[in-house]
Amino acid sequence: MSIVLIKALQLLCCLSLLVVLHEGGHFGFSKLFRVKVEKFYMFFNPYFHLFSTRDKWFTRLFPYFSKNETEYGIGWVPLGGYVKIAGMIDESMDTEQMKQPAKADEFRSQKVWKRFFIMFGGVLMNLLTAWFIYSAVMFTWGRDSLPMTSIEKGFQFNEHAQQLGFRNGDIPVATDGHAISEWAAGNVYRSLSNARTVTVLRNGQEVDIQLPEKLNMLSIIQENPPFLSMYAPAVIDSVVPDGAMGRAGAQKGDRLLAIEGSAIETWTDFDSLMVRRADVLSMPNCSHADSLRMRHLNVVFAAADGSRRDTVSLELDENYMLGIVKQSPVSQYKVEHLNYNLLTCIPAGLKMGWKTLSGYVNDMKYVASADGAKSVGSFITIGNIFPATWDWYQFWMLTALISIILAVMNILPIPGLDGGHIAILLYEAVTGHQPSDRFMEWAERVGLFILCALMLLAFSNDIRNFILPLFGF
Repeated sequence: MSIVLIKALQLLCCLSLLVVLHEGGHFGFSKLFRVKVEKFYMFFNPYFHLFSTRDKWFTRLFPYFSKNETEYGIGWVPLGGYVKIAGMIDESMDTEQMKQPAKADEFRSQKVWKRFFIMFGGVLMNLLTAWFIYSAVMFTWGRDSLPMTSIEKGFQFNEHAQQLGFRNGDIPVATDGHAISEWAAGNVYRSLSNARTVTVLRNGQEVDIQLPEKLNMLSIIQENPPFLSMYAPAVIDSVVPDGAMGRAGAQKGDRLLAIEGSAIETWTDFDSLMVRRADVLSMPNCSHADSLRMRHLNVVFAAADGSRRDTVSLELDENYMLGIVKQSPVSQYKVEHLNYNLLTCIPAGLKMGWKTLSGYVNDMKYVASADGAKSVGSFITIGNIFPATWDWYQFWMLTALISIILAVMNILPIPGLDGGHIAILLYEAVTGHQPSDRFMEWAERVGLFILCALMLLAFSNDIRNFILPLFGF
């Protein structure tokens, strides 16, 4: 099975589950308050659908469902889903119903607090789903943790970080008095970007580094060499037998010392050098002769015990790969595996869910920036984060993350989204005045326009990042 198909299947399963649960939140509160739900659809169904309980063949086989007030169905556009609640102006733009006298079982006839819970039900279900998944993952697999204080060799910092006061070998252990207990790249970068004071362990002593201003997380994540990286000696974990280094006699455990006269101490040094070479190859004025010349590489490497030192001239393949696998820096330290029982997994899942939610909300401030806008992606971006092989642990962890993302995106006060409806309900609760149907129609149109614009931005980013490179652009 191809990698693309595996990723697509994981994405489809993830979104199908989350869409049904999200819409089920609206549906559940509607039924709780005896509000009529006309349709419950997974995926959108403009012009036609793939399945509906109103289909003639289905009602003949199952006549009971023909008496049900709610039509259940599956659309053909996998961009979400919806429930059509009677007496409500939504993305269906069904205004004819609103011209009729209000009925007791319609959305518009309910008290504000009931309408609030009906609209908030989808977001609430996404958050509960993430909590449940994280708890189940903790119970089933547990989790690995690498305490910061266990990273005895510390971190390597780039020039920017060293100008701020960091030194190679430092171990960040707190920001503004809040401990950084374990290594998780995203959380560490986020903590550093929000801090004014960073406490590091330097030669066994705590040292405070005062940052002149808050860092931009997107900017420091994109820096090359990295702002910080776990100190990882350039030790080879394994060698591809027919690769360039394999043909030169390199072995597992050997250590790179220099490439093209540049000293190599860590894998960060190696990555920085190879990125600079890749930048040269990508320049418009790079000729065919230049690219052939770049395939020749002088490398110095030695055995781990110092018993052998080799200087070789390599001939790289067309992908400019050395044919080696790096030794993971994490493998050099003792990783703690934490197990959870049925009782402890629940608070552990809640803690992980809250940390993920607060981190994502914190990162939303970057969306309005130029770099943030470039990072917005559609289903190609989301699908690409799934692994190339089916891994249930990764699948559920990513499903929980996407569930939280859907909750945050839906609570945004944009007309057409749940958050837009909630904002209007809060206005009504404060003022005591319900907006007119005409206002609601225009708000829905504006919201749809904003959502379409965001979708076009996301698709254009995916085309630039994934589709055009396939054709050499």
